[in-house]
Amino acid sequence: MIGVKPLILAGIVAATATVHANELDRVIDKSSEINQSATQSQTKIDKIADSMQGRLQQFTALNKEIDGLAVYNAQLTRQLNNQVTEMGDLNASMDKVSVIERQITPLMIRMITGLEQFVALDVPFLKDERAKRISSLKQMMDRADINSSEKFRRLLEAYQVEVDYGRTIEAYTALQSVDGQEREVDFLRIGRLELIYLTRDGKKAGSWDQQTKTFVALPDSTISQISKGLRIARKQLAPDMLTLPVHAAE
Repeated sequence: MIGVKPLILAGIVAATATVHANELDRVIDKSSEINQSATQSQTKIDKIADSMQGRLQQFTALNKEIDGLAVYNAQLTRQLNNQVTEMGDLNASMDKVSVIERQITPLMIRMITGLEQFVALDVPFLKDERAKRISSLKQMMDRADINSSEKFRRLLEAYQVEVDYGRTIEAYTALQSVDGQEREVDFLRIGRLELIYLTRDGKKAGSWDQQTKTFVALPDSTISQISKGLRIARKQLAPDMLTLPVHAAE
């Protein structure tokens, strides 16, 4: 019986060692599983952290963009308010323009009438040209394709032409009744002070008398001075003194 006990003890020890080895393997396997699970969890945590970091960056960028848009919207709001104010001013100006346009049309009509009356009472030089200018102004007033500003500009031009007549000297050819006959003559206009004609043969001359509203004959002694004046007006001679009768316009 003494010999059997060691064998039993050895078997127990061996069995115990086997049990411990199996348990250790299970512990090691379990530890490996835990480590693997921990690794997987850490990987997930790292991915979540990376995702959170990316979203945080996006959030920061979006906040900056929102701040920029807020500044931009505020600027647009100020511009829009200014444009609304300007539109109000423009509407008010347009209303004023409409009022002025309604007032300026009768004014231009009166100006044309006054110009026509002035020409009728003035020294009768360039009668056809001046009458045609006034007729053109009257026709212009009835045209819808010409705005008021352009009409007024043309009317002022016509007035300026009449003003210039008073400070220039001019020679031109036209028909004139001389001794009851229609003849072609040379006219010499000196401002509005004098309108003289000389027949083409240089034998007869006459001067406009503003009081009698007729041409009166001039003596032959004035013909040479009239011829000289015609040449000066045509820039064929340098300006020089002339001795001519003067009938001042009223």
